[in-house]
Amino acid sequence: MDQVTSFAELALRIAVGTVFLVHGLQKKMFWKAQPSAQLPLGMIKVLRFLSIVEPLGGVAMLAGFLTRPAAIGLSIIMLGAINLKARQMKNGFTGDGGWELDFMILAANVALLLVGGGAWSLDRVLGI
Repeated sequence: MDQVTSFAELALRIAVGTVFLVHGLQKKMFWKAQPSAQLPLGMIKVLRFLSIVEPLGGVAMLAGFLTRPAAIGLSIIMLGAINLKARQMKNGFTGDGGWELDFMILAANVALLLVGGGAWSLDRVLGI
């Protein structure tokens, strides 16, 4: 594998990992949230779950550890985000509340699912 490809895989992992780590950590505030009309208990439970799995997936991506399983899990999260924005909230692809970034992150996860963590990953070091 050439160095350009290895760098591209690393760059993609860093981008995806950082997004999920940061956004997941932002959701920790929902552990103190109380149900309301705008934020029902079911949504709070989902957000609490995401506050755990998004940072874990982000760290896995950053390290290149279990990259393909992490990409599957993070892809499922992005499919849920797209469904929420596009179907339930009826937001367009672009604009305020659009789901174009969610789609791009989904595509990046699919790419990582297909190519794996790359040469500069724990997956490679551990032979996973």
